[in-house]
Amino acid sequence: MPSIYQLKPRFQNLLRPLVRRLYERGVSANQVTLAAAVVSVLLGALVAAFASHAWPFALIPLWMFLRMALNAIDGMLACEFGQQSRLGAYLNELCDVIADSALFLPFALVPGVTPLAVVGVTLLAVIVEYAGVMGPLAGAGRRYDGPMGKSDRAFCFGVLGAGVAGGLLPGAWIDGLLALIAALLLWTLANRVRQGIAEAERNHPPA
Repeated sequence: MPSIYQLKPRFQNLLRPLVRRLYERGVSANQVTLAAAVVSVLLGALVAAFASHAWPFALIPLWMFLRMALNAIDGMLACEFGQQSRLGAYLNELCDVIADSALFLPFALVPGVTPLAVVGVTLLAVIVEYAGVMGPLAGAGRRYDGPMGKSDRAFCFGVLGAGVAGGLLPGAWIDGLLALIAALLLWTLANRVRQGIAEAERNHPPA
């Protein structure tokens, strides 16, 4: 299933020189993970506090792009520079869910948007990631199947943020786009469960 996640290797190649410099300066994967989560929460709080204005939402697409870079950087520091750890595994998953929620929920305060739609999409995003994390419990690997994985959601909410900031998206349109995102999240959930089961059966064929 097509997903922005499939572009990750090329994105990582662009970031590799920067990652090496960060490693040489003593920056750890966990520090990058925590920094991305803290900035996401603070930015979400800022946008929520000034949600009656359009301009704060212009920060969402800018941060979503930087956050995708930081997500790639922490993974590369962990995998390519021997910084993988049990704490890092927990931080990586928990911080992503916390950051997503902090950045999505302020859209519930946009005039004309149905708050329940935003909350529903946020909960579905959490459930989708939970389904991905459950892969190893079923005998598969961590599942990242699309079409609405983490990077895809970042892109969509970046577009929504730009639309709100530019005054291009009335509330009714945002509700419609949220319904589409919710449908794609349900599709992603089904894909992750189905592909996880298929991978587990390949890894552990019946005797």
